[in-house]
Amino acid sequence: MASPFRFAASMLTPGTGEEWRARCRRAEELGYDRILVPDHLGMPAPFPALVAAAEATTLPRVGTFVLNAGFWNPVLLAREVTTTVALTGGRLDLGLGAGYVREEHERAGIDFLPPGRRVDHLTRVVEELERILGSAEGDRPPLLIGGNGDRVLRLAARHADVMAFTGGRTGSGRVEVLSAEEMDERVATYRRFEKEADRLAPAELNLLLQRVVVTDDRAAAMAEFLPYVSHLSEEEVPDLPLLAVGTVREIADQLRERRERYGISSLTVMDNAMEAFGPVIEELRSR
Repeated sequence: MASPFRFAASMLTPGTGEEWRARCRRAEELGYDRILVPDHLGMPAPFPALVAAAEATTLPRVGTFVLNAGFWNPVLLAREVTTTVALTGGRLDLGLGAGYVREEHERAGIDFLPPGRRVDHLTRVVEELERILGSAEGDRPPLLIGGNGDRVLRLAARHADVMAFTGGRTGSGRVEVLSAEEMDERVATYRRFEKEADRLAPAELNLLLQRVVVTDDRAAAMAEFLPYVSHLSEEEVPDLPLLAVGTVREIADQLRERRERYGISSLTVMDNAMEAFGPVIEELRSR
């Protein structure tokens, strides 16, 4: 039996307190299950923004998507997490990733480590948080780990409640989108690591939909995206996992097919697509 869909809105846009609370309330009205905040300079600071989101809403969980582990000392992060759990009534989901934006590290005066050492630090943060907060359910908030590389997938298989696939890989200073077949391989690799970890239950699988376009002319909308994926053939683009393009019914059908193919039932959209995606949520929950 397929897992039920869960939907999240990632809030990237700063604003006044009332603007922020209004957007969070609107996300709840549209049916989003989670209100998330990233960890990038120039965007809202995660933990105070999540406390405000929880105060403005009733049902959605709130979470980080995802914290850049390189910005955080695990002991100090544990204090932030414990306080935010208390102030949100236990509605916090904690998302962590290795970080990938060199320019942000440089602005913050933090060394931008090579990829392997960034994953080393992510591993340390995850393991220290479990030591400080506890690893059993109820001792720490649900943990989401985001990424695509083997070491991150293996870490998530051991520790995460949610594995968040990014739909792309970083390399040569830019992000390359994963094809449908490459996503097949990444999900299969993750499931193999889960089996090796001898988990009691599989993790929920999440995907960030990078582009949501509700339109009657799917071909034209796809054509506009082609310059961003020059490493792929034109035939591969319509099946890209991180795209949701077409009519509301077409997008809903695409997402059902991807749930069947990959097992991905948790979907995140960015706040600029929150309204457009609302009818898709309604469609997916009506059938």
